Amino acid sequence: MQTIQLQVKDGYTQNILDMLGSVKDIMLEKIEVKQDPNLEYDTYFYERKAELDKTIEAVDNGSMKMYDFNESMDELIAELES
Repeated sequence: MQTIQLQVKDGYTQNILDMLGSVKDIMLEKIEVKQDPNLEYDTYFYERKAELDKTIEAVDNGSMKMYDFNESMDELIAELES
């Protein structure tokens, strides 16, 4: 027996369950719905992860510059003092 995990878009869970239910006794032994633990505490987990992945890629390929925090703060302090 194999296990398959599906990520279903909001609003389509019942449709998927109905489709799977029609072949339950033929091809499936068990149908179980589990909540994604990442979404349990943060409903925007995957959206934020995708944005973070884009940012990391931009830094890695050089299209976005990283700034040193201490250096930036020193520049800000110097500007405020003048």
